[in-house]
Amino acid sequence: MSAPATALAFLLGIVGAAAAIGIGTARRRQVDLEQWAVAGRGLGLLLVWILLAGETFTTFSVLGISGWVYARGGPTLYVLGYLILAYIVNFFIGPPIWEAGRRHGLQTLGDFFAKCYGSRALTAVVSLAGIVFLIVYLQLQLTGLGIIVGLASFERIDQHAAMVVSTAVVAAFVWMSGVRGVTWVSVLKDFLLVAVALVVGVGLPYAHFGGIGPMFAAMLKQHPGHLTMPGGTTNLTHSWYVTTVLVNSCLFAWPHFFGSVFTAKSADTVRRNAILMPLYVLPLALMFFAGCAAFLVVPGLKTGDLALLTAVRTTFPPWLLGVIGGAGALTAMVPASIQILSASTLLAKNLYRPYVAPDLSEEGLSRVAHWAVPFIAAVALYFALHSSTTLVGLLLLGYSGVCQFGPGIVLGLAWKRVTSAGILAGLVAGLGVAGGLTFANLDPFRGINAGFWGLAVNLLLVIGVSLAAPRPVPGFD
Repeated sequence: MSAPATALAFLLGIVGAAAAIGIGTARRRQVDLEQWAVAGRGLGLLLVWILLAGETFTTFSVLGISGWVYARGGPTLYVLGYLILAYIVNFFIGPPIWEAGRRHGLQTLGDFFAKCYGSRALTAVVSLAGIVFLIVYLQLQLTGLGIIVGLASFERIDQHAAMVVSTAVVAAFVWMSGVRGVTWVSVLKDFLLVAVALVVGVGLPYAHFGGIGPMFAAMLKQHPGHLTMPGGTTNLTHSWYVTTVLVNSCLFAWPHFFGSVFTAKSADTVRRNAILMPLYVLPLALMFFAGCAAFLVVPGLKTGDLALLTAVRTTFPPWLLGVIGGAGALTAMVPASIQILSASTLLAKNLYRPYVAPDLSEEGLSRVAHWAVPFIAAVALYFALHSSTTLVGLLLLGYSGVCQFGPGIVLGLAWKRVTSAGILAGLVAGLGVAGGLTFANLDPFRGINAGFWGLAVNLLLVIGVSLAAPRPVPGFD
């Protein structure tokens, strides 16, 4: 068997096994939205941990980190900083979110804002913006899938064709399995991701340099400034690093985070999960090593996203490339499934039923959510096929947007005087500032992350408008 055929066979075998696990363990007979979207709120510590890891550690973890180390060097270290800080934040914010969800039967981020503020306009803006940023994140996964399949097949399969087929597989998987199926596939995905991190993070440095220490010695000798700030860039300075860590620590503001938290069976499960999740950051450090090795072994690539698999392909046998490619494919498919599910539920429950079909039954709502799956997938696929943005660039764009939900979430739980008018004004202004700077290619602006500028404007308006015209909102009491 040829090298491309061998690699592709292992990759497809892993993807096929994952699909079989997910569909086989899903409760397909239970088509109500409560089971499909939040698993009946009955998952324990281990499964919630696996589910949150499945949605947090994505294609970005495999290709994005190593690609940014390859292309930009030192600034990539923001990843380790923001993840640790995010889980500290989640320890405090996750349990109150879960409690609100249990008491009021919430299933989505839109439900949270609707119950807390009682504003149809605010709920619509949050839901629509949430769908947009989920599509951006989904685009990251699909782009990564195309890169993985293309390189693992030795360019025998076109990246665009791989993205189309993969999107269809993911959409079908979400339709049939819901969140329970995704959770069980995450078990296989997480095991493979840790194994791959060990293989590439340790194997590449030892294969080419005789160890991790000698690899860094070679890096310091050949490119002494690459792993310091601003690395291979001119504008990603220490102020960018600090503000980016703060913006990305708003991990709790992602719509799919709400769906995953609502699957837990208790607030204590959410709290203990936040304590354990930092352990999952350890394998990501190994991806930094792999990116450094690729930077030295395969210099001159047109994009850093290609670095890891190109280095793997020149170092390891085809079957191992297939295994690594299969693990990478699952790191795209699992979070893509969660993101499609969350976006579809937001679209059906917080936009379609309130504004198009107010009398829609629960069974009808579930059908609409299912039919929204191929629509969301198709939109994300279109943008993935027509975008040249890097994987980390897409991630940063998404975080700059979703962090604008942060004031509405935190203040809705903690400040009695906050108003829906203040939250709406701040959210729209924050999104406008962050989006305007990003699309004008002014991110970072004066050395500071665009999302941080938006968040600052957001908070000022929320507080100012709320104090100027205070009025009670429904809240959670």
